[in-house]
Amino acid sequence: MKAFALPLLLLTALPAWAETHEVHMLNRGETGPMVYEPAYLNIAPGDTVRFLPTQPSHNAATIDGMTPEGAEPFRSRINEPFEVTLTAPGTYGIKCSPHFAMGMVMLIQVGAPGEISLPDDLPKRARDRMEKIVAERG
Repeated sequence: MKAFALPLLLLTALPAWAETHEVHMLNRGETGPMVYEPAYLNIAPGDTVRFLPTQPSHNAATIDGMTPEGAEPFRSRINEPFEVTLTAPGTYGIKCSPHFAMGMVMLIQVGAPGEISLPDDLPKRARDRMEKIVAERG
């Protein structure tokens, strides 16, 4: 019995290295209409982000030109929960495809924060919200 107890104890005592972070996709949130809450995440490489369509008609997709070098772009299906594990350090711009022009965007920073340059072709509302997120990030 003791031979099984020690390995089991060691396995359960090990820290969980990766975390899962939840992001709610909302028609209206605390900061206004068509938002991700939270709008900014700073996570460790290897952490998972779970996007939850808390209200209907949303998805999560990377913004062209706003992913770290070597990162795989992604796009979830509308109205479906979606999980992605992010391993490449850097900044990921995320949009809701149907509501991008309405400013439904967020940032995910994997690893240490760095400089963020926004693509020139962001829709005005998306740019305005992204600039606010960048200014307010901790």
